[in-house]
Amino acid sequence: MTAAWRWTYETADGAQVGNSHDFESRSDAETFIGLEFETLLGNGVDQVRLHEGDTEVYGPMSLHAE
Repeated sequence: MTAAWRWTYETADGAQVGNSHDFESRSDAETFIGLEFETLLGNGVDQVRLHEGDTEVYGPMSLHAE
């Protein structure tokens, strides 16, 4: 069985403010963040980190335009 993929949500200073639900694949997780980033920004999320199980795959990734 493979580990679930999940996003952690953070403020700009790195404080964790939530998590996404679990996804079956990295592709599903990345599609979700692409569709939901504006909503997350509106809810005070500045950056996200992607995890596979307990392993951080990448992050922090800013949700703000460069």
